Amino acid sequence: MISLEVISSPLTGSLLAVVSWLAISALALIPAGNAFLARRLAFPLSALAGLALAAFGLQAIWLAPQQMTLPLGLPDLPFHLRVDPLAGFFLMLLGSVSAGISVYAGGYFRNETSERLILIGLQYHVFLASMAFVILADDAYLFMVAWETMALSSYFLVTTDHKLPAIRSAGFLYLLIAHLGAIAILLCFGVMHGGHGDYSFDALRAAELTPLWANVAFLLAFFGFGAKAGMIPLHAWLPEAHPAAPSPVSALMSGIMLKTAIYGMVRVIYDLIGNVRWEWGMVVLAVGAGTTLFGVLYALMQHDLKRLLAYHSVENIGIILLGLGMSMVFIGFGHPAAGTLGMIAALYHTLNHAVFKGLLFLGAGSILHSTGLRNLNDMGGLIRVMPKTAFYFLIGALAISALPPLNGFVSEWLTFQAALQAPILQNGVVRSLLPLFAATLALAGALTAMCFVKVYGIAFLGQPRSPHHPVSAPGAGHDAGGMERYGMAWLAAGCFVLGLFPSSFLLMLNRVCASLTGQSLTADALTGSSWLWLVPTSSEQASYSPVIFLVVIVAVTLLTFLLVRRFYHGRVRLSDPWDCGFPEQTSRMQDTADAFGQPIRHVFGPIYLMQRQMPAPDDPAPRFSLKIEDRHWYWVYLPVARLAEYASSKIALLQQGRISIYLLYSFLTLIALLVFVR
Repeated sequence: MISLEVISSPLTGSLLAVVSWLAISALALIPAGNAFLARRLAFPLSALAGLALAAFGLQAIWLAPQQMTLPLGLPDLPFHLRVDPLAGFFLMLLGSVSAGISVYAGGYFRNETSERLILIGLQYHVFLASMAFVILADDAYLFMVAWETMALSSYFLVTTDHKLPAIRSAGFLYLLIAHLGAIAILLCFGVMHGGHGDYSFDALRAAELTPLWANVAFLLAFFGFGAKAGMIPLHAWLPEAHPAAPSPVSALMSGIMLKTAIYGMVRVIYDLIGNVRWEWGMVVLAVGAGTTLFGVLYALMQHDLKRLLAYHSVENIGIILLGLGMSMVFIGFGHPAAGTLGMIAALYHTLNHAVFKGLLFLGAGSILHSTGLRNLNDMGGLIRVMPKTAFYFLIGALAISALPPLNGFVSEWLTFQAALQAPILQNGVVRSLLPLFAATLALAGALTAMCFVKVYGIAFLGQPRSPHHPVSAPGAGHDAGGMERYGMAWLAAGCFVLGLFPSSFLLMLNRVCASLTGQSLTADALTGSSWLWLVPTSSEQASYSPVIFLVVIVAVTLLTFLLVRRFYHGRVRLSDPWDCGFPEQTSRMQDTADAFGQPIRHVFGPIYLMQRQMPAPDDPAPRFSLKIEDRHWYWVYLPVARLAEYASSKIALLQQGRISIYLLYSFLTLIALLVFVR
């Protein structure tokens, strides 16, 4: 008999929640006739398993680490599991965010055919379980098995509509970069192993690396996990795979899967390699700053809504890397308290991005479901037929724009507070560079707000831009269904909770960082923070109260409303506005997505590779079109592809198709082995 105490332990409970996902994936295959289980029960049960996993993960943050060895794997390489505060935090992220997405998916996939729905249910839950096993793994073998399972299951989800050549191409690119990253991670484990001991994480922690091999292990880990996270120049799969995947899958990939890469990066660099160096932090900061600025600049130029959100995922991964880089710099210079603040900012933004980006992808999925549109230039006035979706999307847009009192502001503000600790550094060059990286974050925040003013204004406000638009046809178009709205409401509530009660999460993340580095925030920060005030360092330096901020906003709004009602109501003369001499307001008088981004194109023109197409004089429906391409394709990917094709063509000469030639190859190989191998 298994006691209740054992089941309620964080490790056992988390394992049972993950196994339940695998059981749901298997049960989804049974009703091949009508797919009742997959359609009505699988996704709600998945949401319940996610909530249970989040609860056990939250419990693990406050308890001592727990380990377990499973009777699985190879004879000399059994699977090891471990849950500690870092793993508990990411399990909480995975479970809580996936719960809302799974509820949404239950409504989103309700009209799928039985065959497609059964396969989606299988791959969807294997994807969730594999991400959980990545977090729970305590040896390199299980980690790589779960990592590859995560890549393959997400590949099949991305290529759900595999009959379309563009989707097959996007899936191939994603799988290619994912496996390049996996090779780098495998080599990193090999470097840390060094031919001694086993591949358990305890053995890797105990390994003593020379500075040279520690640098090699760091670079391999940063490259491998960065490929999955989407940092430049390894981001190319993100804007291709996200638009191709179904919207709940896009939400899972952007909101959660990218965060498993951040988990792996933190686990390997801080925990397994250890002895963090400030030079590593400068590399992470440089890449993070470039990723942040590149992602938001390219997001501003996008017409496809899901592609735009994918580029914002690149941007937010850069913001997370900025926090991690600052943490490494401070720890490397011997200032662990400031380093802890940088890591807290990075982990807080990891959770925040999972919540608001999942919400935005679900909103984009509802738009696609209702209208069949992804191009912003074809949208307009959707708030009339989709008011609830418009409301939830607005919350996500405000959160990603880092406007208080929502969650995006808190983590970016903490990142700025970490950068303001630069004067304590001894190195003058590094001390002067940190404010520049913080300035990159400030610029990205302003551009993000501009981008989502464009998105919300063009998609939901104004008039429809197409005569076949759902708003134009009476009775056409519909809002999101009940389960879809519940899923979005769950994530929207998360944006408010994370934004209004940051002190609780600060203490929780401080516990996570203390378990990794052995250091925590200063005593002033721990005693000064309360449910009302967030104090990252000391109350004399900086503090923030989202509750007071919210009260001020509500008070000013009510006061303005009362003053307008008291002094101006009934005294304003209503008349038609001046419309520049045009007799009526039409959709052609509204700004397009291209027009909205024109000032940014003028300022940052050299960054873009642009192709403009002007309308012809006899065009019955003239429209200016603009195509923005990624220069990385021509600087990195196409040269590598041409080199690979050239090398393949030369190596192919060895394949002559004659048995005598192949026997000669075997004979020469045997001679070489006899000569060189002793």
